[in-house]
Amino acid sequence: MPRIPQGFTLIELLIVVVVIGILAAIAIPKFQTTKGKAYASTIKSDLKNLSSRQEDYFYSNETYANNTGQLNFAGTDGVTITIAEADGRGWSATATHPNAFPLTCAVFYGEAAPLAPAVNEGVIECR
Repeated sequence: MPRIPQGFTLIELLIVVVVIGILAAIAIPKFQTTKGKAYASTIKSDLKNLSSRQEDYFYSNETYANNTGQLNFAGTDGVTITIAEADGRGWSATATHPNAFPLTCAVFYGEAAPLAPAVNEGVIECR
């Protein structure tokens, strides 16, 4: 009477582990890129929200706020926003996220000095 094999051989299991390893090696870098894009989107979103708050503040006070506390603005956790210049003529700010290092985004409005990498008024630029 022939014996019916039960289970997998060691070679079959080894082949499955190698295939899973190869798939993981392909997928992990793609996932890292996706996380980086998500952090960049978060930074840009916070700068857009800051722009809206600045315009609301200007409407009420005829000048722009020089810190986020005046705007009652709470950005996303981890995003650091720095308002470099703000007065009645314009404002500029930069934003970073520690997990998106070395990504820095910037925006400026009015006659404020442009901060790198921003070169066009009102356009959020990142590098």
